[in-house]
Amino acid sequence: MASLRIGFIGAGNMAQALAKGLISAGITKPQYVIASSPKTDQHLLQQMSALGCETTHSNHDAATASDVVVVCVKPNVVQRVLHDIQACVTPARPLVTSLALGVTVATLESSLPPESRVVRLMPNTPALVQLGASVFTKGTHATVADAQLTHRLLSAVGECDEVPETFLDAITGLSGAGPAYVYVALEALADGGVKMGLPRSMAQRLAAQTMLGAAKMVLVTGKHPGILKDEVCSPGGCTIQGVHALEKAGLRGAFIDAVSAATAAATSASLGK
Repeated sequence: MASLRIGFIGAGNMAQALAKGLISAGITKPQYVIASSPKTDQHLLQQMSALGCETTHSNHDAATASDVVVVCVKPNVVQRVLHDIQACVTPARPLVTSLALGVTVATLESSLPPESRVVRLMPNTPALVQLGASVFTKGTHATVADAQLTHRLLSAVGECDEVPETFLDAITGLSGAGPAYVYVALEALADGGVKMGLPRSMAQRLAAQTMLGAAKMVLVTGKHPGILKDEVCSPGGCTIQGVHALEKAGLRGAFIDAVSAATAAATSASLGK
C-alpha cells in the first residue's frame, strides 16, 4: 500500500491536506504522489514539492502515473480535466475520484471511457488538520475494493463513511459548509468574552478549545447533545441563563436554516442551475 501512486489534479488546500494525511498515515510515500496544476498556480505546485511530491503542468501525465486520481478542481473546470485524462483511463487503472461540488457520478462516468471506475468524494476543510468529516459514493463500475481503498484514503485525514449519492447535497450543507457556521459561532463566543473584558487572544483560544472539547464529548460518550447540555445546566445557574438567551435569539432555527440553504445551493449546482 505504501507504494500506491496517487495523482492530484489541482494542488490547492484540499489536495495538500489529503497528500499530507496520506503520507503521514504511511498509505503512500511522497515520491509516489504527483500533482498537476496550471503554470499560473506554480506556487501551489511548489507547496506540493515541499512535501516531497512530484509536480507537473500536465493533467494527462499525472493521471498516467497514478493508481488513483483525485480531481481537486472547481466544478467549471472538471469537464476540461476529464477530457485531458480520457486517453489514459481504462477500466483497470486508474480509479478516478472527484471532490468537485455538484459534479455527479453520472457526469463523471459520461465524460470518461466506458466502464471507468469512479468515486465521488465530499471531504471538508478540517482535513487540513486530520479532523475531516468525509463521505463518498461509488460509481456504477467501482468495486468493493475501490470502496475499501477510498475509505482508507479519506480516513487518513479524519472520519469517513460511504453514503448513497442522494445524501450528498444534504451532507454538503451540513459538514461540507459546516466549518463556516462553526467559525461564525466561535467568533461570536470570542466576541462575547471580549465584551466581558477578556483579551482577544484568550477569548478566541478558550472559545475554540470549548468547541473542540464539546464536540469530542459527543463523539466519545455517544450521548445526545441535549443530554450533555442538560448536564452543564444547573437549576437557576448561569449556564441556563445563557442557553435561554440563545433560544430567544433563535439560534437553533438559524443553524437549521443555514443547512437548508446550503443544501438547496448544492442541489442547484448538481442540477446545473
